[in-house]
Amino acid sequence: MKKIDSYLNQQDLLDHAKNPLNYGVLEKCDFTSGEYNPSCGDSVSIYGIVSNNVLKQVRFEGKGCVLSLAMASKLTEYVTNLQIEEILQLDEQIVEKLLRMHLGPNRMQCGMLSVIALQKGLESYKNYKNNLLQ
Repeated sequence: MKKIDSYLNQQDLLDHAKNPLNYGVLEKCDFTSGEYNPSCGDSVSIYGIVSNNVLKQVRFEGKGCVLSLAMASKLTEYVTNLQIEEILQLDEQIVEKLLRMHLGPNRMQCGMLSVIALQKGLESYKNYKNNLLQ
């Protein structure tokens, strides 16, 4: 990545961390899920609305480093209108794609925090719906 591209990416991450998209509680949501990273103290809560197995709306609240907040912000934009099954397949590659950088293991924990919270929330939602059908 060129120096100017790296600078612009850093600015983008700072903007997402300081003024995150889709930040705040989502009333009347279908699921909520939280994750906490004890090694750094970052935390995130995810709220979502699902319709026909598609994530229609997602919001988050959280405290943490620039990477965890920027990733949560970018993730909420990326997953809106995706099928639940597509979201459940996301892994570390989505973190590096959305943040546009390679992360070591410790920083990857920050990046994956919102992904894990979202996936756990969707799994809980699926289990709840499956239990209703039985």
